[in-house]
Amino acid sequence: MKAVQVYLLLYVFLMTNVLVNTFFGGITDKLRWIFKSQESCDSDWISFNATGLQADLKGKLFGQHIASDIILKAVNGFMSNDNSEKPLVLSLHGLSGTGKSFVTKLIAENIYKEGMGSRFVHLFISSLHFPHSSQIDTYKSQLQQWIKGKVTDCGRSMFIFDEVDKMHPGLIDSIKPYLDYYNNVDGVSYRKAIFIFLNNDGTQRITETALNFWREGRDREEIEFKDLETSLSTSAFTNKQSGFLHSSLIEQSMIDYFIPFLPLEYTHVVQCVMAQMKAIGLKPDQNEAYKLARDLQYFPKFERVFSVSGCKTVTNRLSYIFPHHFVFQDSSI
Repeated sequence: MKAVQVYLLLYVFLMTNVLVNTFFGGITDKLRWIFKSQESCDSDWISFNATGLQADLKGKLFGQHIASDIILKAVNGFMSNDNSEKPLVLSLHGLSGTGKSFVTKLIAENIYKEGMGSRFVHLFISSLHFPHSSQIDTYKSQLQQWIKGKVTDCGRSMFIFDEVDKMHPGLIDSIKPYLDYYNNVDGVSYRKAIFIFLNNDGTQRITETALNFWREGRDREEIEFKDLETSLSTSAFTNKQSGFLHSSLIEQSMIDYFIPFLPLEYTHVVQCVMAQMKAIGLKPDQNEAYKLARDLQYFPKFERVFSVSGCKTVTNRLSYIFPHHFVFQDSSI
């Protein structure tokens, strides 16, 4: 009888041990998976791919030789420098649809494993996040606290401000201390952060330069950064409503690079269409691409040199032409 009891106790012990290990072991594995999959501020989730960015700029961004060259050098130089004296601050200028938002996406995808979906990438849209000038003081406080909190969480954070030309100058000035040459501000270092401003300021000068080259029969590839740099950083900001015009960011040279995005021509729109066809799973059709590109609006009225909307409407037009084959992919151009 005692032998039976001993065997029974041994059986219960073994089965209990198996159940405990199975249950708690499973929980442990799940917890490991959860913590492993939760994005963190380390090299597993944040690692700059210089080769990837170079390939993306070359193969996915069309008609922007100046912007591609500057962005690659600027981001590569900054990410390779462990002792940067200030955050990287880029100001992207050009018409809608020329690739400003798309470039920020490419940069994010080659730094953060989660790309634009990373919790360390923060997008602010002026008309959405700061719509009321009467609440500027509230916006200032909220924006400062947000940036401070996010950089405290991860020094390698990225902040993107869209429609910055519509922002109140006081709101732009409120983040100036974070862009300056300080070791830290209130105990927080911002030297590894990236700030990108997207706006339409300077587009007239950019367009005039590109159009002059075209009228003179010169290749747009001959346009150099020096042909636009001065006008972008000074005289181009003639819009009295522009927050940039009255902000201290320009006056005190907080912007590292003013980057022009040239207006896109017909051939560039065709390239966009072909690339987007491939991205949504369609076999690229050059005839369809030519047709779609021709249907867009161009300016000046008689010369029809540059696309009014650039590549911005390509995705929507493809979804209309091929509704049954379309799988939405955000080109964000």
